[in-house]
Amino acid sequence: MAKPSQKVAGDRVAKLRFWGVRGSTPTVDRATWRYGGNTACVELTTPAGVQVILDCGTGLRMLGRHLGASPDVEKIEPHIFVTHYHWDHIQGIPFFSPLYAEQNRLHFYSFRSEYLGADSLKRVFEAQMAYPYFPVDLSAMSARREFTEVSGGDHFEVPGAQVTARWLNHPQGCLGFRFETSAGIVAYATDNEPGNAKLDQSLLELAAGADIFINDAQFTPELLATTRKGWGHSSWAQGVRVAEEAGVKNLVLFHHDPDSTDKTVDVILRDARGKFANVWAAAEGMVMTMGQENLDVVIPTVREGLRRDAHFRARVTGLTDSGRAFEEETVISDLTLHGALIYLGHSPKLQSELQVQLENPGIGGSSNSPLRLRGYVVRIEQEAEKERTAVGIVFTE
Repeated sequence: MAKPSQKVAGDRVAKLRFWGVRGSTPTVDRATWRYGGNTACVELTTPAGVQVILDCGTGLRMLGRHLGASPDVEKIEPHIFVTHYHWDHIQGIPFFSPLYAEQNRLHFYSFRSEYLGADSLKRVFEAQMAYPYFPVDLSAMSARREFTEVSGGDHFEVPGAQVTARWLNHPQGCLGFRFETSAGIVAYATDNEPGNAKLDQSLLELAAGADIFINDAQFTPELLATTRKGWGHSSWAQGVRVAEEAGVKNLVLFHHDPDSTDKTVDVILRDARGKFANVWAAAEGMVMTMGQENLDVVIPTVREGLRRDAHFRARVTGLTDSGRAFEEETVISDLTLHGALIYLGHSPKLQSELQVQLENPGIGGSSNSPLRLRGYVVRIEQEAEKERTAVGIVFTE
């Protein structure tokens, strides 16, 4: 079971960071800010300290800025895996700043498309930056680029990880990747639709025994069975089925639909957790670290609105990390219109919902009805000396 926001000791760890979690097209709708609106891009740092990048959606731009900002790195040399050539998985490439620095060396991996032929990914680069679609052509990219064609069933190695590729069921072809490291196993299976027996088995083999299984959950089960059948995507329910059958430890719901608001993803996550305990909804900035007995999960907090010190008595109900219901009284002393920091004797589960009832003293001391709020847990910090837990929540309604 995951134990959030605790330091993971030692240097033999593998770390995942999510830079883009949407599918199809990026979104800037305010209602999607909490989970994020950039398209698919995930960074895996292997126990050897090597960066592996999974897909090149719009999240790749921010990852490039992050890599370039490190003062200790003279040369950036990631291994970049492109699962397929649909726009939401390649549209960040022209905006990846390390491509424009000659000291960098980038290793790309993808498959030969029947529509593009040999050197498919290289041809994608050229087409994206061809006139009149982009202001400069490929010659502006001075970094050294190496392209390796892989296919379903291939096994090979990058520093710190054994890699296996498997075909997935998606229009025009798609690969899933499995990374076996000394810290644990990550299976990445974005963009796949159930229903093809051979490829369903391929997905099970990809996910078998994974510590972290990142799976397409773009559609609800109802949409997948009706109007979105044949579109090449999956649902939370199918992800749970595969996770159970494959013996997965943690399931990450990924590739959120651009029309799914944060509240919609909250509901999807709650439904999934009702069937499989260790489920997470991918969020931009979320970091998952393997390498110790427990998986360490950190979700970034966003402070919006005017902060005020306060003293509101509150009653909080929710579920602990172990799934046990609790209710306790506390005082909220750090409050914004966006969220609050509260201190509890219980430790709720990250990405779970809390019910918060605030005393409302009214104006001039008059008594009003309690203020009832719903909160979403984004931060947990254990305070051993005080025997309590600091819980950061975002108000959802």
